[in-house]
Amino acid sequence: MLIVQDLQTQRENQSFSFSFQLAPGEIGLLLGRSGSGKSTLLSLLAGFIPAASGTATVNGESILTLPPAKRPFTLLFQQDNLFEHLTVYQNIGLGIRPDLRLNPAQQEILIQAATRLQIEDLLDRRPPSLSGGQQQRVALARCMVRRKPFLLLDEPFSALDPALRQEMMHEVKELATEHQIGVLLVSHQPQEARQHVDWVGFVEDGKLQFTAPVSALDQPPTPDFAAYLGTN
Repeated sequence: MLIVQDLQTQRENQSFSFSFQLAPGEIGLLLGRSGSGKSTLLSLLAGFIPAASGTATVNGESILTLPPAKRPFTLLFQQDNLFEHLTVYQNIGLGIRPDLRLNPAQQEILIQAATRLQIEDLLDRRPPSLSGGQQQRVALARCMVRRKPFLLLDEPFSALDPALRQEMMHEVKELATEHQIGVLLVSHQPQEARQHVDWVGFVEDGKLQFTAPVSALDQPPTPDFAAYLGTN
Protein backbone atom coordinates (compact mmCIF):
# COMPACT_ATOMS: atom_id res chain seq x y z
CA MET A 1 0.00 0.00 0.00
CA LEU A 2 1.27 3.45 -0.97
CA ILE A 3 0.21 6.10 1.54
CA VAL A 4 0.96 9.77 0.86
CA GLN A 5 0.26 12.31 3.59
CA ASP A 6 0.68 16.08 3.11
CA LEU A 7 3.53 15.56 0.65
CA GLN A 8 4.63 19.07 -0.27
CA THR A 9 7.13 20.82 -2.49
CA GLN A 10 7.80 24.25 -3.94
CA ARG A 11 8.47 24.90 -7.63
CA GLU A 12 8.68 28.23 -9.47
CA ASN A 13 7.01 30.08 -6.59
CA GLN A 14 4.09 27.64 -6.49
CA SER A 15 3.28 25.32 -3.60
CA PHE A 16 2.09 21.75 -4.10
CA SER A 17 0.42 19.43 -1.60
CA PHE A 18 -0.83 15.85 -2.03
CA SER A 19 -2.51 13.19 0.13
CA PHE A 20 -3.91 9.85 -1.10
CA GLN A 21 -3.65 6.07 -0.88
CA LEU A 22 -3.04 3.53 -3.65
CA ALA A 23 -3.50 -0.19 -3.06
CA PRO A 24 -1.87 -3.06 -5.00
CA GLY A 25 -3.79 -3.83 -8.17
CA GLU A 26 -5.63 -0.50 -8.01
CA ILE A 27 -5.68 2.18 -10.71
CA GLY A 28 -6.08 5.82 -9.69
CA LEU A 29 -6.89 8.42 -12.35
CA LEU A 30 -5.47 11.92 -11.82
CA LEU A 31 -7.38 14.71 -13.55
CA GLY A 32 -6.82 18.44 -13.71
CA ARG A 33 -5.96 21.30 -16.00
CA SER A 34 -2.51 21.59 -17.57
CA GLY A 35 -0.07 22.98 -15.03
CA SER A 36 -2.22 22.07 -12.04
CA GLY A 37 0.43 19.76 -10.54
CA LYS A 38 -0.33 16.24 -11.76
CA SER A 39 3.10 15.66 -13.29
CA THR A 40 4.71 17.29 -10.26
CA LEU A 41 3.14 14.62 -8.06
CA LEU A 42 4.61 11.84 -10.20
CA SER A 43 8.03 13.50 -10.15
CA LEU A 44 7.83 13.85 -6.36
CA LEU A 45 7.05 10.19 -5.92
CA ALA A 46 9.76 9.13 -8.35
CA GLY A 47 12.35 11.26 -6.55
CA PHE A 48 13.09 13.63 -9.43
CA ILE A 49 12.21 16.64 -7.29
CA PRO A 50 12.67 16.84 -3.50
CA ALA A 51 9.85 16.92 -0.98
CA ALA A 52 9.81 19.86 1.42
CA SER A 53 7.62 18.08 3.98
CA GLY A 54 5.12 15.29 4.43
CA THR A 55 5.40 11.52 4.15
CA ALA A 56 5.23 8.83 1.48
CA THR A 57 5.37 5.22 2.65
CA VAL A 58 5.04 1.81 1.01
CA ASN A 59 3.97 -0.92 3.40
CA GLY A 60 4.91 1.34 6.29
CA GLU A 61 8.43 2.15 5.06
CA SER A 62 9.36 5.67 3.97
CA ILE A 63 10.51 6.02 0.37
CA LEU A 64 11.53 9.69 0.54
CA THR A 65 15.15 8.99 1.48
CA LEU A 66 15.62 6.51 -1.38
CA PRO A 67 17.30 7.54 -4.66
CA PRO A 68 15.06 7.35 -7.74
CA ALA A 69 16.49 4.01 -8.91
CA LYS A 70 15.67 2.38 -5.57
CA ARG A 71 12.09 3.60 -5.34
CA PRO A 72 9.26 1.12 -6.07
CA PHE A 73 8.06 2.91 -9.20
CA THR A 74 8.22 2.44 -12.95
CA LEU A 75 7.43 5.53 -15.03
CA LEU A 76 5.92 5.71 -18.49
CA PHE A 77 5.67 9.05 -20.26
CA GLN A 78 4.09 10.17 -23.53
CA GLN A 79 7.44 10.79 -25.20
CA ASP A 80 11.14 9.90 -24.91
CA ASN A 81 10.38 6.37 -23.77
CA LEU A 82 12.72 4.51 -26.11
CA PHE A 83 16.35 4.59 -27.23
CA GLU A 84 16.32 4.91 -31.01
CA HIS A 85 19.74 3.28 -31.54
CA LEU A 86 18.71 0.09 -29.71
CA THR A 87 16.50 -2.72 -30.96
CA VAL A 88 13.08 -3.41 -29.51
CA TYR A 89 14.57 -6.41 -27.72
CA GLN A 90 17.27 -4.25 -26.15
CA ASN A 91 14.84 -1.50 -25.19
CA ILE A 92 12.65 -3.98 -23.34
CA GLY A 93 15.67 -5.72 -21.83
CA LEU A 94 16.80 -2.48 -20.19
CA GLY A 95 13.86 -2.89 -17.85
CA ILE A 96 15.44 -6.08 -16.53
CA ARG A 97 19.17 -5.32 -16.60
CA PRO A 98 20.85 -2.08 -17.71
CA ASP A 99 23.81 -4.06 -19.03
CA LEU A 100 21.45 -6.28 -21.09
CA ARG A 101 23.15 -9.47 -19.89
CA LEU A 102 19.97 -11.48 -19.58
CA ASN A 103 20.00 -15.05 -18.36
CA PRO A 104 17.63 -17.60 -19.95
CA ALA A 105 14.89 -16.99 -17.37
CA GLN A 106 15.06 -13.23 -17.95
CA GLN A 107 15.01 -13.73 -21.71
CA GLU A 108 11.84 -15.78 -21.30
CA ILE A 109 10.23 -12.99 -19.26
CA LEU A 110 11.06 -10.57 -22.06
CA ILE A 111 9.61 -12.81 -24.76
CA GLN A 112 6.45 -13.36 -22.73
CA ALA A 113 5.94 -9.60 -22.35
CA ALA A 114 6.51 -9.03 -26.07
CA THR A 115 4.10 -11.82 -26.97
CA ARG A 116 1.50 -10.48 -24.55
CA LEU A 117 1.62 -7.09 -26.29
CA GLN A 118 1.79 -8.58 -29.79
CA ILE A 119 5.23 -7.17 -30.63
CA GLU A 120 7.20 -10.43 -30.68
CA ASP A 121 7.75 -9.99 -34.45
CA LEU A 122 9.33 -6.57 -33.91
CA LEU A 123 12.14 -7.51 -31.56
CA ASP A 124 14.91 -6.98 -34.12
CA ARG A 125 13.63 -3.61 -35.31
CA ARG A 126 14.48 -0.14 -34.00
CA PRO A 127 11.96 2.45 -32.73
CA PRO A 128 12.15 4.86 -35.71
CA SER A 129 10.73 2.11 -37.93
CA LEU A 130 7.70 1.56 -35.67
CA SER A 131 4.33 3.25 -35.53
CA GLY A 132 3.35 5.32 -32.50
CA GLY A 133 1.18 2.51 -31.18
CA GLN A 134 3.95 -0.04 -31.60
CA GLN A 135 6.42 2.22 -29.79
CA GLN A 136 4.06 2.57 -26.85
CA ARG A 137 3.62 -1.19 -26.69
CA VAL A 138 7.40 -1.55 -26.50
CA ALA A 139 7.54 1.02 -23.71
CA LEU A 140 4.76 -0.76 -21.82
CA ALA A 141 6.53 -4.10 -22.27
CA ARG A 142 9.61 -2.61 -20.61
CA CYS A 143 7.40 -1.54 -17.70
CA MET A 144 5.96 -5.05 -17.47
CA VAL A 145 9.33 -6.77 -17.18
CA ARG A 146 10.48 -4.47 -14.38
CA ARG A 147 7.79 -5.86 -12.05
CA LYS A 148 8.02 -2.94 -9.62
CA PRO A 149 5.07 -2.54 -7.24
CA PHE A 150 3.79 0.74 -8.71
CA LEU A 151 3.45 2.18 -12.21
CA LEU A 152 3.28 5.93 -12.83
CA LEU A 153 1.74 6.88 -16.18
CA ASP A 154 2.00 10.49 -17.38
CA GLU A 155 -0.36 10.74 -20.38
CA PRO A 156 1.49 7.94 -22.18
CA PHE A 157 -1.24 7.20 -24.72
CA SER A 158 -2.62 10.66 -25.48
CA ALA A 159 -1.00 10.78 -28.95
CA LEU A 160 -2.71 7.55 -30.00
CA ASP A 161 -6.11 7.23 -31.65
CA PRO A 162 -9.09 6.31 -29.43
CA ALA A 163 -9.11 2.62 -30.37
CA LEU A 164 -5.41 2.23 -29.57
CA ARG A 165 -5.84 4.12 -26.28
CA GLN A 166 -8.52 1.65 -25.28
CA GLU A 167 -6.28 -1.29 -26.17
CA MET A 168 -3.40 0.10 -24.15
CA MET A 169 -5.62 0.88 -21.16
CA HIS A 170 -6.92 -2.68 -21.29
CA GLU A 171 -3.34 -3.97 -21.15
CA VAL A 172 -2.57 -1.69 -18.19
CA LYS A 173 -5.64 -3.00 -16.37
CA GLU A 174 -4.61 -6.60 -17.02
CA LEU A 175 -1.07 -5.85 -15.85
CA ALA A 176 -2.35 -4.23 -12.65
CA THR A 177 -4.73 -7.09 -11.88
CA GLU A 178 -2.46 -10.03 -12.72
CA HIS A 179 0.65 -8.72 -10.97
CA GLN A 180 -1.08 -6.61 -8.29
CA ILE A 181 0.64 -3.44 -9.44
CA GLY A 182 -0.75 -0.12 -8.24
CA VAL A 183 -1.14 2.37 -11.10
CA LEU A 184 -1.34 6.15 -10.94
CA LEU A 185 -2.53 7.49 -14.30
CA VAL A 186 -2.46 11.12 -15.46
CA SER A 187 -4.89 11.60 -18.33
CA HIS A 188 -7.02 14.18 -20.12
CA GLN A 189 -9.40 11.48 -21.34
CA PRO A 190 -11.55 10.71 -18.27
CA GLN A 191 -14.47 9.18 -20.13
CA GLU A 192 -12.21 6.79 -22.06
CA ALA A 193 -10.33 5.70 -18.92
CA ARG A 194 -13.33 5.38 -16.61
CA GLN A 195 -14.04 1.70 -17.24
CA HIS A 196 -10.47 0.76 -16.31
CA VAL A 197 -9.88 2.79 -13.12
CA ASP A 198 -10.87 2.35 -9.48
CA TRP A 199 -10.94 5.98 -8.37
CA VAL A 200 -10.42 9.51 -9.61
CA GLY A 201 -8.49 12.39 -8.07
CA PHE A 202 -8.75 16.07 -8.97
CA VAL A 203 -5.67 18.30 -8.88
CA GLU A 204 -6.28 22.04 -8.86
CA ASP A 205 -3.87 24.89 -8.06
CA GLY A 206 -1.14 22.53 -6.87
CA LYS A 207 -3.31 20.53 -4.48
CA LEU A 208 -4.99 17.15 -4.76
CA GLN A 209 -8.46 18.43 -3.88
CA PHE A 210 -10.08 15.02 -3.43
CA THR A 211 -10.13 11.36 -4.39
CA ALA A 212 -13.49 9.74 -5.06
CA PRO A 213 -15.14 6.71 -6.71
CA VAL A 214 -15.44 6.74 -10.50
CA SER A 215 -19.07 7.82 -10.08
CA ALA A 216 -17.66 11.31 -9.41
CA LEU A 217 -17.38 11.65 -13.20
CA ASP A 218 -21.19 11.60 -13.35
CA GLN A 219 -21.82 13.40 -10.07
CA PRO A 220 -18.95 15.90 -9.55
CA PRO A 221 -18.46 16.53 -5.82
CA THR A 222 -17.22 20.13 -6.27
CA PRO A 223 -18.08 23.05 -8.57
CA ASP A 224 -14.43 23.25 -9.73
CA PHE A 225 -14.50 19.62 -10.82
CA ALA A 226 -17.82 20.10 -12.59
CA ALA A 227 -16.31 23.08 -14.42
CA TYR A 228 -13.28 21.01 -15.41
CA LEU A 229 -15.54 18.27 -16.80
CA GLY A 230 -17.75 20.85 -18.51
CA THR A 231 -20.89 19.66 -16.73
CA ASN A 232 -21.75 22.74 -14.70
